[in-house]
Amino acid sequence: MKAFPLLLVLLALSGCSTIKGWMGSASTGPQPAKLVEFKETAKFNQRWHESFGDSGANPLQPALTADAVYGVSGKGTLTRLDRATGRQVWRVESKMPVSAGVGSGEGLVLIGSDKGEVQAFGEDGKLRWKHIVSSEVLGVPQVADGMVIVRSGDGHITALSVAEGKQLWMYERSTPALVVRSHAGVTVHRGVAYAGFAGGKLVAIKLTDGSLLWENAVSQPRGNTELERISDITSNPVMSDAEVCAIAFQGRLACYEAGQGNPLWNREIDSDNGLFIFHKNIYLSDSTGIVMALDKDSGSTVWKNDQLLLRKPSAPFAQDDVAIVGDYEGYLHAMSRTDGHFVARIKLDGSAIDTTPVAMDNGLLVQTRSGGVYSLSIQ
Repeated sequence: MKAFPLLLVLLALSGCSTIKGWMGSASTGPQPAKLVEFKETAKFNQRWHESFGDSGANPLQPALTADAVYGVSGKGTLTRLDRATGRQVWRVESKMPVSAGVGSGEGLVLIGSDKGEVQAFGEDGKLRWKHIVSSEVLGVPQVADGMVIVRSGDGHITALSVAEGKQLWMYERSTPALVVRSHAGVTVHRGVAYAGFAGGKLVAIKLTDGSLLWENAVSQPRGNTELERISDITSNPVMSDAEVCAIAFQGRLACYEAGQGNPLWNREIDSDNGLFIFHKNIYLSDSTGIVMALDKDSGSTVWKNDQLLLRKPSAPFAQDDVAIVGDYEGYLHAMSRTDGHFVARIKLDGSAIDTTPVAMDNGLLVQTRSGGVYSLSIQ
């Protein structure tokens, strides 16, 4: 059986118990790869650095607007920074532990808790409304077409009105007996919400009323035990032009025509981190730590880099000529988009980088597990 990553496994039976610590001994099992030396042909430059506060048990990520960066700590401190300088504009206490965030759009800044509470703040830091959804909020809330789309841990997707937080519709489905606790949310594109579920299912939901447009199986559960048969989509689907792609943990990667859900291609690769599409390639870090680029149209391998094995690389971020991943020791690694060789490296605050960097002003924005937020460029 494959060793599970640092994820909790949720037993979705009556009473909903949780299995923790499913991993081998750190001292006797395979060890993370040691970093290799290389000749740098590019360089990270730090433009500014601030802190949002420790993220706690959940990976949290910043949100961008035209002139602001928003971030939150695991204890619920929500902060607005000036996008250009990193200077603090305001800081407010949400008075709740935060499990998901930050989402933004249409003048709102959104966070969620493990008790299912969604809080919506204005860009001035004032609380606009609260709403309780069906269970813990793990995916980043998304804003589109006057709605806030919230994915909760029980697999429900709820649409709330931007104006007052009133529930507009709810999409729900049954889940298998054993599922991976993940921070998968939804991807919204042209009036449709795309979401992956336990059991390897990918669905397209109409935003206007929450009705199902289509459903496909990215991956089929297989194996002799319930643990071996887990094949959940634990990250957000990604979009490119008229296609949508998703990847399953202990499963495979598949792409579909976005409108009707017609299959385009699939291949046997598994990951719990997610995907990134840039120009002609799909970038990903698989469950062992191999970082790779695939041809977007066919799924064929463009290159692989196996020098970050078991270092828990984040989902890649691609920009210009590089693909960038973070790792569990707080390093950012830049690789050539041509062949995957290392071109630059920087260590931030030493805590894990487990969310995908965000594009910002011809550079990138990175949040670490301890709450450090860095505006960087690469030359």
